[in-house]
Amino acid sequence: MTISSDYAFKVCVFGDTGVGKTALISRYLNDQFQKDIGKDMEKSMGVDINMKNLVIDDIKISLQIWDLVGEERFRPMLPFYLRGSSGGIFMYDITRENTLNNIGEWLNIFKNSTAGEQIPIIMVGGKSDLQEMRTISIEKAMSISKSHEFYDYIECSSKTGENVEVLFNTLTRLILKNTGL
Repeated sequence: MTISSDYAFKVCVFGDTGVGKTALISRYLNDQFQKDIGKDMEKSMGVDINMKNLVIDDIKISLQIWDLVGEERFRPMLPFYLRGSSGGIFMYDITRENTLNNIGEWLNIFKNSTAGEQIPIIMVGGKSDLQEMRTISIEKAMSISKSHEFYDYIECSSKTGENVEVLFNTLTRLILKNTGL
């Protein structure tokens, strides 16, 4: 039985290869952690689309979650995949400083593809369960988030589930607010 939604929103999850985008989505959809789950997407067309129905403030919402492959060879396809986005999640790995190097490029692609609309994007530090391997301080990440005008900054762990639900609920609320609901 399918629950009819009052609203449907497209959310794109983007960032460099190996930061944990696919594991994050898997944790959110299935409440389970699957290591190396994104490897199968390398054979895809650069995107994997999933659906999640939820209710926030008595509003039935269908989230269309687009998992964008971070590989360079798929970058030319990104503008097509990003069109019509209601919100975005830029994800990096807190244990790999180089995963923040392309933040400007990712944001330019996102903003150019969404025709300059003000679309809420949250910056996410993934793999927060690996604190002992952290190479990017929370202060530095928050400073970068602020300088790029992200709507919020959240750290989460797909392995433990920490803040995964919070992340998607926060983004969904921002989307609702952005659309005047």
